[in-house]
Amino acid sequence: MTTPSSKPRILVSRAIFPEVLAQLESVFDVEHNQADALWSAQELITRLQGKDGVLTTGSECISAELLQACPQLRICANMAVGFNNFDVPAMTASGVQGTNAPDVLTETTADFGFALLMATARRMAESEHFLRAGLWKRWSYDMFCGSDIHGATLGILGMGRIGQGIARRGFHGFGMKVIYHNRRRLDAEMEAACGARYVDKATLLTQSDHLVLVVPYSAESHHVIGAKELAQMKSTATLVNIARGGIVDDAALACALRSGQIAAAGLDVFEGEPRVHPDLLTVPNVVLTPHIASATLATRRAMAQLAADNLLRFFVHGDVLTPVNTPVASRN
Repeated sequence: MTTPSSKPRILVSRAIFPEVLAQLESVFDVEHNQADALWSAQELITRLQGKDGVLTTGSECISAELLQACPQLRICANMAVGFNNFDVPAMTASGVQGTNAPDVLTETTADFGFALLMATARRMAESEHFLRAGLWKRWSYDMFCGSDIHGATLGILGMGRIGQGIARRGFHGFGMKVIYHNRRRLDAEMEAACGARYVDKATLLTQSDHLVLVVPYSAESHHVIGAKELAQMKSTATLVNIARGGIVDDAALACALRSGQIAAAGLDVFEGEPRVHPDLLTVPNVVLTPHIASATLATRRAMAQLAADNLLRFFVHGDVLTPVNTPVASRN
């Protein structure tokens, strides 16, 4: 809890909606980055000196080194559902509260995941490039034939809120057979609502016509789809990643696409983004988008607002709306 005479100092690390920034400035002493400069790890540490809180995006790493260098920091509010940019154990041990922005982007991201699946299966990007290059001279019976979505088997790796949203779209909207693998099986009622059947990972890989990845990134999920897993998939299958970069071994995927080991892929996230593995840029059968699955104005505004609300709740009421940890030590 703070008193009116002690105005907390916060850093907003990237550009956000002006109306959300104005709301923060009415309560806090704010240093912002509306120029949207990309700061190095050391510059972020420098900017955080004397700050009580920070609003981050997925591009700012809150590491043990940063926490040690910023002893006044008390809360990091992430404008994203994922928080693999947070060293959560180090934050917890240091008494720093972490928050994320779940729920507000679920349906929008599921919309995009299904759109990317459709674009990948029906070769939309590949055919558009062909048309723009002036190569379309005549119709032919097999020109850019892709694969059907209706009635096909939709596989989902990671059956959280977004995975469930994709499953519902496939089952109810397209009559797809839905299978999934997850760390924990859904209850029977939720499986029925999604039209989904639980299978082991090997079955998921071998039976899916279209495989969508929606697992959070962690050390355990790093390269959960690599050369071995790609070799188990159908040669006619498509792979869509809207989870996080590093879930897929991008180099192995590029090889699989080039050799025809799988038919196509749709990627919104990349290992080491915004850098994209150069081999992915040279294969035609991949749809590439720049991490925009949650990118509607309404949803991005809601994400920024939830991050701001977490900061406001923390300093005004002493709690947060969407915690990712429970700090075990207090900081002065």
